[in-house]
Amino acid sequence: MPALAVALLLAGGCALAQIGVDAAQATDEDEAPLAAGQPQPNLPAQELTEALLYELLVAEIALQRGDAALAAKTYAELAGRTRDPRVARRAVEVANIARTPELALQAARAWHEADPGSLPALQTLGALLVRAHRVEEAEPFLAKLLASDGAAAANGFMQLGRLLDFNPDKQANLRLVRSLAAKYPALAQAHLAQAQAALAANEDAAALAEARRAAQLRPDWDAAAIFEAQVLQRQSPALAGAALASFLEKYPKSREARLGYARLLAGESKFAEARAQFEKLLAAFPDNSDVLYAVGLLALQLKDYATAETHLKRLLDSGFRDPDGVRFTLGQAAEEQKHWDDAIGWYQSIQRGDQILPARMRIAGVMARQGRLSEARAYLRAQNADGGQQIQLLIAEAQLLREANQHRDAFDLLGKALLAQPEQPELLYDHALTAEKLERFEVLEGNLRKLIQIKPDHAHAYNALGYSFAERNLRLPEARTLVERALALSPEDYYIIDSLGWVLFRMGDLKGAAAQLQRAYHGRPDGEIGAHLGEVLWMLGRRAEAERIWQESLKNHPENDTLQKTIKRLRR
Repeated sequence: MPALAVALLLAGGCALAQIGVDAAQATDEDEAPLAAGQPQPNLPAQELTEALLYELLVAEIALQRGDAALAAKTYAELAGRTRDPRVARRAVEVANIARTPELALQAARAWHEADPGSLPALQTLGALLVRAHRVEEAEPFLAKLLASDGAAAANGFMQLGRLLDFNPDKQANLRLVRSLAAKYPALAQAHLAQAQAALAANEDAAALAEARRAAQLRPDWDAAAIFEAQVLQRQSPALAGAALASFLEKYPKSREARLGYARLLAGESKFAEARAQFEKLLAAFPDNSDVLYAVGLLALQLKDYATAETHLKRLLDSGFRDPDGVRFTLGQAAEEQKHWDDAIGWYQSIQRGDQILPARMRIAGVMARQGRLSEARAYLRAQNADGGQQIQLLIAEAQLLREANQHRDAFDLLGKALLAQPEQPELLYDHALTAEKLERFEVLEGNLRKLIQIKPDHAHAYNALGYSFAERNLRLPEARTLVERALALSPEDYYIIDSLGWVLFRMGDLKGAAAQLQRAYHGRPDGEIGAHLGEVLWMLGRRAEAERIWQESLKNHPENDTLQKTIKRLRR
């Protein structure tokens, strides 16, 4: 029986591999040194009593039978009682599976207390505190991580921004980064981390100053130059382009900076200049797969399909690490050219991995665009998928119906699914957007408010509700509050920035609206954003600019309904 128990525990991932052994005797890989120079884990002489064995088995069997909540609760109690870091580590894993963040945090504390020298324990505890929006509590653990060895601070500051994305309080994040960085005044990565946090908190001047300080400390560092351009782009794409061009004059071999410059030029519709940058990249890195992929994507953005397909197919022949990503992109290129059979062929060539579900949904989309809507819906329903994927397939089916102007059918399809899963976030959101098409505004508002209650960090729920109010020109102060909340959660989302501009326009602040809409349009020259920006410029008397924006938008988005209606209404 004990041998069977140990085998079950190891299969479940618990590192309690032996009875009554200490660290010097342990052989399990979890008990190996964490890193050169790191202390061995502080393992207690743990006796595997009948009671302990029973609880471990209860937890693992509960997990195997789908009762993750019971498994998490049992493991958390065991972690606190045994003070064994192996048990505590497994308790964190199980709590995360059960989606019980408080138990995960409780177990992570036990893990760190049982083995204070463990870097994984420190990393886990710091990350869970940030995810729980308790960044002040996380600070001492993050500081200890940064000081753990010579390279830790440089690497840690570069990863800090991604971790802090989980906390919506951007000012708290900025205070944390500044406090941590104060001990590293000569470290370029510390200044770049402050720049990133400042930009997320909408403190552009501070972000620019810190990015430039990082560049002073490491003049050839392309990451600092690229981020400086990102900050400057909020003011003017021309300033951003000039900054990158200046950097490339000094460091012409910087691949990432040149890629960034080419993307910026393409975004500004400076196609000839962008293509010149492609040619320089290919000349400097003729066999670099990352460059070939980036050039293929940029050529696709420029609608230079021949160039895009040449480089992407070359990647497939060279054994590129993400062949399905290349096949998916080639499918998109064929779609844009209305080469329907080629598009379906590329998507069907994807047989496994993360791209398979999006590829199947694109196949259905191509069928619908060929007038085969019923066949497309049947195709989606025939796909084998788990619960989460089934939701995606159902939403894709609803999207096909909306694109065919069958909004009532889409509304009913999503509504039926919501009866079975009334708190499913994606269904709530998609049903709300469909309700708006039918002018069922009470359903839209009810769904979005319920979604906000379930997921208070769902930026697009706040944005959709605020934009709906602005579009109907009512409850404008509340609309602004909602959109600003969305922007605080997702400060670089250009659709949310567009919503803020539209709210300001409705409130009569034309100059403020123009500034936000220009920022949104420069970041994402979408047809609807172009329609909004053109309308505000038109109302400001800047009609030549409005016409230019509209013509540019029509060229790239000729079928956008909002754009067409806006131009027709204002030109009358």
